[in-house]
Amino acid sequence: MTKFIKLISFFSKACGVFAAFLVGAAIVVVCQMVVMRYFLNASTIWQTEFVIYSLVASTFIGSPYVLLIKGHVNVDLLPHYLGQKGRHLLAMIASILGFLFCFILAWKGFVLFHEALVKGWTTDTVWALPLWVPYISFPIGIGLLSLQYIADIISLATGRLMPFAMDKHSPLEGE
Repeated sequence: MTKFIKLISFFSKACGVFAAFLVGAAIVVVCQMVVMRYFLNASTIWQTEFVIYSLVASTFIGSPYVLLIKGHVNVDLLPHYLGQKGRHLLAMIASILGFLFCFILAWKGFVLFHEALVKGWTTDTVWALPLWVPYISFPIGIGLLSLQYIADIISLATGRLMPFAMDKHSPLEGE
């Protein structure tokens, strides 16, 4: 199981790097678009779509990394008042429900990607980008997010991970 957790951790970190690359690429393309439009008075064809699709893809593909580092928004009021066993149970339930939701989302995302690929869907713009290209980020990102949830569930079950990324003692317990 340790190898599985390390492998998923590696993929989640790689997703974080790739998501950062996509954001950086979007920034470069926006700068290029500004130069083309306002300084060279030229039209832009693909830039707006590229920026939109790369920012959306960075959101989906970067999500496993965010879960890995526990960077998501987390309301931790209830875990602060629960004991260690309650925190563990709550974290396990939340992780299992998160996995189930993401698994269903990844499956439906794959169906959407496959349909766009098979039917040859394209955008309704001059660029006419095949829609499977931006759609692939959805099942990949959310599928890897599902795997990260499985790694978290295993880590919680084996005691490798603190529930809600908290220390053993809540700040409220000492007061």
